[in-house]
Amino acid sequence: MRFPNRKLRTAVEGEDSGVSAHFKNPFVHELIFTPLQILKMTVMTMTLFPVRLLFAAFMMLLAWPFAFVATVGRSEDAVEPLSWWRWLVDLVLKAIMRAMWFSGGFHWVRVKGRRALPSEAPILTMAPHSSYFDAIPVTMTMASIVMKAESKDIPVWGTLIKFIRPVFVSRSDQDSRRKTVEEIKRRACSDGEWPQIMIFPEGTCTNRSCLIAFKPGAFIPGVPVQPVLLRYPNEMDTISWTWQGPGAFKILWLTLCQLHNSIEIEYLPTYTPSEEEKKDPALFASNVRHIMAKALGLPIIDYSFEDCQLAMAKGPLRLPRHTCLLEFARLVRRLGLKTGVTDEVLHEEASRVRKLCGSRLDVEGFSQYLNQPLTEEVQDIFSLFEEHGKMDVREYVIALSVVCRPFRYLETFKLAFRMFEAQEDGAVVEDELAVVLKTALGIGDFVVCDLFRAIDCQDKGKITFDEFCRFLENCPDFVEQYHCLHELIPQPSRESTSPSSTNGFCADFSPRDPSTRSAAHSKKQD
Repeated sequence: MRFPNRKLRTAVEGEDSGVSAHFKNPFVHELIFTPLQILKMTVMTMTLFPVRLLFAAFMMLLAWPFAFVATVGRSEDAVEPLSWWRWLVDLVLKAIMRAMWFSGGFHWVRVKGRRALPSEAPILTMAPHSSYFDAIPVTMTMASIVMKAESKDIPVWGTLIKFIRPVFVSRSDQDSRRKTVEEIKRRACSDGEWPQIMIFPEGTCTNRSCLIAFKPGAFIPGVPVQPVLLRYPNEMDTISWTWQGPGAFKILWLTLCQLHNSIEIEYLPTYTPSEEEKKDPALFASNVRHIMAKALGLPIIDYSFEDCQLAMAKGPLRLPRHTCLLEFARLVRRLGLKTGVTDEVLHEEASRVRKLCGSRLDVEGFSQYLNQPLTEEVQDIFSLFEEHGKMDVREYVIALSVVCRPFRYLETFKLAFRMFEAQEDGAVVEDELAVVLKTALGIGDFVVCDLFRAIDCQDKGKITFDEFCRFLENCPDFVEQYHCLHELIPQPSRESTSPSSTNGFCADFSPRDPSTRSAAHSKKQD
C-alpha cells in the first residue's frame, strides 16, 4: 500500500493548499534526544524533578479541603447563587492550582484575546487536545468539563473535579450519552446561570500536527461557542501524550525536567451559529474547526478517535508510523463502507473476491465492485493498492478487516489465507504471504524471505494457516525479530486498549449516528 497522490485540505482562506500526503501521523509522538539533552535530563532527574513532583503533590493535597468544604451539601441539579465564601474558595483554588503549575515549570501563561461571559458563549471549544497538561486552562477558568463518572471516586482528584461541576458520563449506563447531551443543552440554555462548559471536540489527544475531525457533541445545543486555541511553543515537545509514544508518567517526568515550559491560550471571537448550523451540528463543528485551523496554521485532516484505535492495537498487527491504513480508514468511512461491516459481511466479501481467482481490476472495475460512482475517494482507495494501473481486490478486503477489527488480528489472517490459499491443500506461497502482511500493516514493502523460511520448516515452499498460527504463538513479534520492516514499530503507550477508552481527560459523549447506511447494502450483489 502507498499513499495516493492528493492534496490535504488546509484552512487557508481562498485557496486549497497542497500538503504532502506523507504528513505526520497525528496519533504518534516520537522523541529523539541529543547527548547534551540526555545529560541535562539526567542532572534534572536527580535534582529538580523530585522537588517539583513533591511540591505538585502537596499543592493538590492543600487544595482538597477547600474543594471538599465547597462541595458539601451542594445540589448536582441546580446552581445556587455565588456567595462570598464560595467566591473566596474559587479564588483560593485558582491560586493553589496556579502555584502547582508554576512549580512544574509553567512560569508564565500567555493569554490572548478575551474570554467571553457565560451568557455570551456557554460553551468553550478547545483544540488541539494533546495532553493532560491541557487541564491548565480548566484550572485557570474553573469551567466545567465532561468527565467519566468513575473519575469522581478517585481520592483527592475526585473531590477537586466535583468542585467545577462537571458533566459526568457513565460507561455502565447505555443511555448516558443522550443524558449527557441533554444536560449540556440544559446548562447551555440557562442564560449564563451555570458555569461555562469547556469541551475538547477532537475527543482524543494528538501531536498537534493537524486538527482531526470534531465530534458534534459540543455543537448539538446550537448555542454560541467560543473557540479556544492551545499552543506549547517549546524547543522540545515533552507535552504530547499520544497513542504511540511516551506514556503518561514519562511525559510527566520529561516535562518536569525542563527548566521552563511555555503555554499560550488564545480566545477567538465568539462564533454564533446560523439557522442552518443549528440544524446540522456536523456543519457547525466543521466551520468552527476551519476557523481554529486557520488561526493555528494547521491542516485539517478528517481522522477521528475511531481511527486511532488502529494505533492502539497490539500484537503482530501493531502498525508502523507511516502506515496507509489511517488514510484507508478515513476514505472508507467517508464513503460509508465501514459502517455495518460485521464478520458475516467480511466472510461474504472474501467468498466473492475468491471467485475472481486473483483477477486484477482497473479503477472502473473497482468502482463497480463497490457499487459506488467513480469519485475522488474511490480513486484514492484504488491508488492505495494500484500497481501498473490495476489492483487485487483481496488486498482491499484485508485492509477493511483490519480497520473494522483492529484488535482481532487472527480473524484477519484467517480471512486472508482463505482468499489466497490453494484449494487442494489450503496453503499460500511466499509472495502471497508478503502481500497479506504488507496489506495488513498498510505498508508498501515487506521483507518476508527469512520469515517464510522460519515458518516453512519442511521446505515445502508453502505454508498453511495452522502452521502460521503455531508460529505466531511462539514468535508474536516476528516483524521486529526477522527485520521485516526498515523502520521500528513504536510501542503503544496506553495501558488499556479498550475501544471505548480515550487518552484525553474529557470523556467522549457524542451520540453515535445509527442512520449511516450499512456497507452490506452498498455493495454490488453477484
